Amino acid sequence: LFTSLCHTDVYFWEAKGQTPVFPRIFGHEAGGVVESLGEGVTDLKPGDHVLPVFTGECGDCRHCKSEESNMCDLLRINTDRGVMLSDGKTRFSINGKPIYHFVGTSTFSEYTVVHVGCVAKVNPAAPLDKIFVLSCGISTGLGAILNVAKPTKGSTVAIFGLGAVGLAAAEGARIAGASRIIGVDLNPNRFEEAKKFGCNEFVNPKDYDKPVQEVLAEMTNGGVDRSVEC
Repeated sequence: LFTSLCHTDVYFWEAKGQTPVFPRIFGHEAGGVVESLGEGVTDLKPGDHVLPVFTGECGDCRHCKSEESNMCDLLRINTDRGVMLSDGKTRFSINGKPIYHFVGTSTFSEYTVVHVGCVAKVNPAAPLDKIFVLSCGISTGLGAILNVAKPTKGSTVAIFGLGAVGLAAAEGARIAGASRIIGVDLNPNRFEEAKKFGCNEFVNPKDYDKPVQEVLAEMTNGGVDRSVEC
């Protein structure tokens, strides 16, 4: 029902630096409703509200069972795979010719077919037109802070890049209790919006004639406690 354009879609559409897989249907940040189920699927039903997950979980492999990893042996993100795992075939076609999938989601379509491990069931009371961004940008930035960087209360965090992912990372730093959240971006027009997500100091590298790491080191008496590049 709802999807958005992520820069990752643009990157792979431009096919710079990788082997292109075309024709294919892009899109991975979305929210929708289950229309029907394949054989053996028992934990979902038609009508369920779901978000697609481009890094899915089989639930059984060592990565899925580990608290240290989300790189499922079966469903980890694979930008070169354009087919379903069950039979090695695509579910899209035009004039009898295949159209390939993208990262197991392909949400730039009215209907899509995904592995059951690549969707997350959500509360139907939550508005899909708002929460669909949780399926990529928000979870990426917030997760990078809360699950990986793990800043402590009162710490100093630098956020490089204040786009959607960077704003989510800033919100994560705020939730974690960081006292100084320094937003770094070449576009000063982003600074005011970033204040709403917890950034309380800003650096535009173009304003200095020295490397940005030196600027941050001087601001923080030696360096920040955590930094994330978004």
